Amino acid sequence: MKKITLAILATLAVSAPSVADDELISRPEVQDYIRQTAATHGFSEDYLTNVLQDAQTKNNIITILDRPSTSRPWHEFQANFVNKTRINNGAKFWRNHADLINAIAKQYKVAPEVMLAILGAETNYGTYTGSFRIVDALSTIAFNYPRRAAYFQKELTEFFLLAQAEQQDAASFKGSYAGAMGWPQFMPSSFRKYAQDWDGDGRHDIWNNPGDALASVANYLNQHGWVDQGDTFTAVNMNQDPSQLLADKFNLHYTVDELIAKGVAPIAEINTQQAAVLYALETEPGFTQHFLGFNNFYVITRYNKSTLYATAVLQLADEIKAAYLRGDEPAKPVAKK
Repeated sequence: MKKITLAILATLAVSAPSVADDELISRPEVQDYIRQTAATHGFSEDYLTNVLQDAQTKNNIITILDRPSTSRPWHEFQANFVNKTRINNGAKFWRNHADLINAIAKQYKVAPEVMLAILGAETNYGTYTGSFRIVDALSTIAFNYPRRAAYFQKELTEFFLLAQAEQQDAASFKGSYAGAMGWPQFMPSSFRKYAQDWDGDGRHDIWNNPGDALASVANYLNQHGWVDQGDTFTAVNMNQDPSQLLADKFNLHYTVDELIAKGVAPIAEINTQQAAVLYALETEPGFTQHFLGFNNFYVITRYNKSTLYATAVLQLADEIKAAYLRGDEPAKPVAKK
């Protein structure tokens, strides 16, 4: 999901001191936010003031956000996501919840292994969802990081609306250092648009309820255009300089036929009428392989705008399905003598 893993960033941020920002609500921009949010959405100004007065500034989140973004090559990135632990744990999770997973897959018309792979990539099937109070994370960035302030103020508002709709104390919600929540790591705006109450208990519990978490991921993919049984990606060769096409790696502007005319040479037989996008991965040090991503690949880049992430999820999905069908079990630790 991120350039640096969630677990590493979370550890760094937890180690930093938390500061109760008593001056936060006295700042003019915060007072403006409180007034505008209350007026627009019907909140009490006292309620917003009390929640933000209790919020703690997490100073190390700002340090993390200021770090230069570095992208690891595919040959380093892949092993963190497509490995035996995530594969076998995903297959075990599928077996333990087979009826639930198959029912969700049928309703939303999304491959079960892809739903599982996203949960595996994001939080290792709910093993680690983050320990930050969401109000702390969002308010820290919203009012202390000007470059992303507008976005995170909107997410903070979405969070207040979320807490109201779920009838939960805003201080009780926990997630990542950036405010992403639950097994799927939804930001508040995504939660409000796509989170599902699969069991009909009146809550969208993506933190503890596997049905709600899986259905929420499936709904997200479905709403972004997932095609049941659709193609995902395939390796290709290039006969021309791909620079211009690679610059447009997150848009489906061309059909395969049009890309062939621009120098793309498919290795396998594929439907040349479908839309596709060209992208590249450094599969070995110093060696770049080109790929075409089709509609379902594109849909996963809506979940996380990274070709590495989308490729990892789809590879992990294939491996989870194969392990599930084989009946593989997670490897047991070897006892020390």
